[in-house]
Amino acid sequence: MLAEIDNLRISFPTPSGFYEAVRGVSLKLGQEKLGIVGESGSGKSLTARALMRLLPSQARIEADTLRFDGIDILSASEQQMRAVRGKRAGFILQDPKYSLNPVKSIGALVAEVWRLHKGGSRREAMEAAINLLEQVKIRDPHRVAKSYPHEISGGMGQRVMIAMMLAPDPEMLIADEPTSALDATVQAEILRLIEELVSERGMGLLLISHDLPLVSHFCDRVMVMYAGRVVEELAASELSSAHHPYTRGLLDCIPSLSRPQERLSVLNRDPAWANP
Repeated sequence: MLAEIDNLRISFPTPSGFYEAVRGVSLKLGQEKLGIVGESGSGKSLTARALMRLLPSQARIEADTLRFDGIDILSASEQQMRAVRGKRAGFILQDPKYSLNPVKSIGALVAEVWRLHKGGSRREAMEAAINLLEQVKIRDPHRVAKSYPHEISGGMGQRVMIAMMLAPDPEMLIADEPTSALDATVQAEILRLIEELVSERGMGLLLISHDLPLVSHFCDRVMVMYAGRVVEELAASELSSAHHPYTRGLLDCIPSLSRPQERLSVLNRDPAWANP
């Protein structure tokens, strides 16, 4: 088992006391594709960041279990966490333009990650970087390696982010809305690429998304989060038959070309959904 979370709770200080943003989340991830869906603010990204211990210092994190491959994340030293972050678990963020250093070339960015985790000379690192750019299906990787982040498209920037995360040969990949800033055609290409790489390398994948149809086609299992807690977990192939009214409401809000509607459904929230 790569990741194990049991009864995770994340709180932040406010003038009136601590606010609990994640409440009792539990999950297990092996060599499979797990999707986490839900609205903005439901706690999806916080859960993933807690696993990598990437939350701000004021956050209060509590859990019965928070482990990566047997390593207790809550008690691990910073040195142990550096051996996990990036090296054993890669984290693809939403928008490459905020994540790529604008004053370094693409080749230098990928080579830097490779050298950090694997050592070697600058020449070896650059050769490895170009090979990684080829693996993520970037045409003319030698030219792109000399380019800077502002000179490439959003889709290519996301491919570069994936190449950086793959450089240390991680065992798990966390993808936080990896296609949110891309058009539909590029989205499909990036997802196919991630799927191929995950299958070829035998990695576990944690995919965070708002897109229910995408997750249902791409993942093995789906967790649905609402107001900081998991309200439903089921096989991705069964998502269209979900039982929880929140999941049903989200599905009903999706426009359909085969079933045109004058007005889309609106989610009617029940206060009971926020309570265990």
